[in-house]
Amino acid sequence: MRLLLTMLMLLLAGCSARIDDYRGRQPTLDLRQFLDGRLTAWGQFQDRSGKVVKRFTVAMNGSWQGNEGRLDEAFVYDDGSRQTRTWHITALPDGRYVGRAADVVGEAQGESAGPALRWRYTLALPVEGKVYHVQMDDWMYLHDRHTMINRTVMSKFGVRLGEITLFFRKEGAQP
Repeated sequence: MRLLLTMLMLLLAGCSARIDDYRGRQPTLDLRQFLDGRLTAWGQFQDRSGKVVKRFTVAMNGSWQGNEGRLDEAFVYDDGSRQTRTWHITALPDGRYVGRAADVVGEAQGESAGPALRWRYTLALPVEGKVYHVQMDDWMYLHDRHTMINRTVMSKFGVRLGEITLFFRKEGAQP
């Protein structure tokens, strides 16, 4: 039984995407360039059954000075609620990034290759008066120089809670 469980875990681990899978692919994501200026995003949260439970739009403004960036986000949800978040991002060598925000526990660790960026972090998520620490496995894919697609799996204790799908568009970009 132990051997069977070990083999199953290795099989499942081998099925997940790795950032190295995107090395050498185009277009190459330069986060400093993409997250510079005004962007608009729209997305949704789906629970683990696939049901859309919340939709939202995000107005963003990013700026960089060298390897230090700031991204201000203003969320508007379909129920009328609002939320803001400010990311402070540091670009490190070899396509790595570190991100900090008030509702991120510790630091977000990011790594990019080709058109992809993977962020992993713990988010302090308020739900009905309580705050839960949930793990975010956040994949961003540059579609073209003006458009990025983001897919995030949210989990707690290794149990998948849901998924966020988000589309970013640089302001003033033409289709």
